[in-house]
Amino acid sequence: MRLDTAYPLAHPVFEALALFVGAQYYRILRRRAGAPGLLTGKDFGVVLGCVFGAALGNKLVFWAEFPHLLPRYWDQPAVLLAGQSMVGGLLGGLLGVELAKKLTGITRSTGDDFVFPVLLGLMIGRVGCFLAGLSDGTYGVATSLPWGIDFGDGVARHPTQLYEIVFAGLLWVWLRRLRPTLGQTPGLLFKLMLSAYLLWRLLVDFLKPVPYEFPGGLSGIQIVCILALLIYLPLVVSNWRGIRLFPLKAES
Repeated sequence: MRLDTAYPLAHPVFEALALFVGAQYYRILRRRAGAPGLLTGKDFGVVLGCVFGAALGNKLVFWAEFPHLLPRYWDQPAVLLAGQSMVGGLLGGLLGVELAKKLTGITRSTGDDFVFPVLLGLMIGRVGCFLAGLSDGTYGVATSLPWGIDFGDGVARHPTQLYEIVFAGLLWVWLRRLRPTLGQTPGLLFKLMLSAYLLWRLLVDFLKPVPYEFPGGLSGIQIVCILALLIYLPLVVSNWRGIRLFPLKAES
């Protein structure tokens, strides 16, 4: 299959759409739950922490993927601020939220509210990545599989952007089914989502070109995923042990 026309502007357009739709969906979910508005009280600090943390994480993990370019562009702010990483955005947003909660004194878990807006935004954003073609840099390596996509260079490649859309949709369905049970432990829904996405990126990035090869043939993003999973998975296991998958019915 060939993508006859690439749309480089699709990436920023769909990225903006993903952010807008995700934010609106987050607001709708909070309203349904009877939570206060985003611009009121301490919750505003959490939103700011998420936004600025995600922005910083975006750039840091992107440059972890391209460390060989830093010596060339370290003194060019416009270039240093370019590039994005979904992994970096998630991890940076997590750290930003936790810091904001410390500063504002919020002790309750806030991550579960972000799960489905994040997945929705991810699916929308990857549509833009796919339509942008080779200029986006999120395509896969060459493949002989029948669904390989020629993005314009005459090479059939893994459409890893579409793989990720399918993955996010399946993860949505799975987490929706588990939500009533996971609600016994606030924050576990987000932990499962983040862990699943980190594991997914660790695996699917083996199907992508590696711009800079670290030991073991790993990319910078894969290294970040491994480190984050080593830190985060014990928290998931600890929380998971505390829930009942099959709650006992009350005796009559």
